Amino acid sequence: MQQDALYYPSASRRMATFGKRGMVATSQPLAAQVGISILQQGGNAIDAAIAAAAALTVVEPTSNGIGSDAFAIVWVDGKLHGLNASGPAPQKATIEALKALGHDTVPNHGMLPVTVPGAPAAWAALSERFGKLPFAELLAPAIALAEEGFPVSPVIHQMWKDAFTNYSAYSEASFKPWFDTFAPEGRAPEAGELWRSEGHAKSLKAIADTHGKAFYEGELAEAIDAFSREHGGLLRKEDLAAYQPEWVDPISVRYKGHDIWEIPPNGSGMIVLQALGMLEHLGEEGRDPVETLHRRIEATKLAYVDGFAHVTDLDAMRPTIDQMLADDYLKSRAALIGEQAVDPVHGNPIQGGTVYLATADSDGNMVSLIQSNFKGFGSGMVVPGTGISLQNRGWSFSLDPQHPNALAPGKRTYHTIIPGFITKNNQAVGPFGVMGGYMQPQGHVQVVTAMLEDQLNPQAALDMPRWKWTKGKTIEVEADFPNHLALALARRGHDIVKVADSISFGRGQIILRDPETGVLQGGTEPRTDGAVLPW
Repeated sequence: MQQDALYYPSASRRMATFGKRGMVATSQPLAAQVGISILQQGGNAIDAAIAAAAALTVVEPTSNGIGSDAFAIVWVDGKLHGLNASGPAPQKATIEALKALGHDTVPNHGMLPVTVPGAPAAWAALSERFGKLPFAELLAPAIALAEEGFPVSPVIHQMWKDAFTNYSAYSEASFKPWFDTFAPEGRAPEAGELWRSEGHAKSLKAIADTHGKAFYEGELAEAIDAFSREHGGLLRKEDLAAYQPEWVDPISVRYKGHDIWEIPPNGSGMIVLQALGMLEHLGEEGRDPVETLHRRIEATKLAYVDGFAHVTDLDAMRPTIDQMLADDYLKSRAALIGEQAVDPVHGNPIQGGTVYLATADSDGNMVSLIQSNFKGFGSGMVVPGTGISLQNRGWSFSLDPQHPNALAPGKRTYHTIIPGFITKNNQAVGPFGVMGGYMQPQGHVQVVTAMLEDQLNPQAALDMPRWKWTKGKTIEVEADFPNHLALALARRGHDIVKVADSISFGRGQIILRDPETGVLQGGTEPRTDGAVLPW
């Protein structure tokens, strides 16, 4: 039969998913199945998250890969742990070096925006500290998927096709390995078509056998170094060998009696916390839907411009975390929110195309993990014969030496990818996340307010039509966003733009745990090929 896997003339509905012994929610069903299989083999939530993350580099290469960065928030034994596995700029990456090459900004594609990838180190660190099963067993399902192939799912086909078009604009030899690896037939694979990558499987096996060391010190590091040198990159094997992910303490604000947790900068989770902190000052109860939506948008805008102005590698930030989340400062920012939309300006708090997954197990362990190549496949650079697509995270750096996020050797850039977590009364409620570039903090605000203020279940919270601030007073909304709300927002000064395709509005997953019964409730994203599997 001739069918279009992306054509759905009738609205469909997905119910919230319940489970007891474990749950895995990812943006691709095969990766969710991998995570559940690890739980059933005796692994814990951390093992399941690692296995699903590795599988996602195979089955969703349009958003992440072996050359990705990663962040995680882990709940184990009644405590939260944060992992920052974003990589720094290479030691040769200076503003002067890029300007000497004729660049006024960091380019989007090619080797120059590539920073040290952190994902393989994240998997190894999580396994070493919290895992139960041998590390090699966790990567075995991903290796099998790469060797045997898998049928490409519909939304991933769409993103793959877009990437093929984008990279086809380049004639440089450095892009040829991308086409050799991801478009061997001279096109993107169709939905349902089998795709496999022997190089990907080989690289994952080397990582599995060496607990990640092959990527940073061994054969894969040598291959990355050689490819970078050949094509004018600045990344060297010495940069890879020096890398270690960082364990950090998550940061939080109180919202509606719950604590909302994010990873501290260089991640953009600060934006989420500032927006929710402003809304907490304003109060949400007893207002009409238009006023509620207007205030959520305005708070998010004000938080975002603060993030753009101040967030970078923590050591280079001018305001501190405490200053940016200070009660008086958030109250002053909230006071800027009036009846009409404003063109947001950042404050001064100084006084004087990513994958997201969530897992849970029967012991109460829970993981919120996100990893990304940044823009789609990332830099467009694939190390020949390895399946390693390298991220382009350095694109976020500024070449203005006065900017807080100015490029510098060994510095980590402002990062869009953020895992979230909710607790109440020092007990885990659960992990949540919404992937999708600069949509991510906005998605976090929308799903948290939907669950904690609007009292929606996880699936309903993810199903809600989304809005996205892009600049000034411009707000993009999904095609099914209620017209009466769009018109009401327009009367308040918002420039409303309806967008036909929902793929840019983020893709999220949520798992919540009932503290009394241990029952798990999950939701998965309707805007992608997502799945939430219970056990």
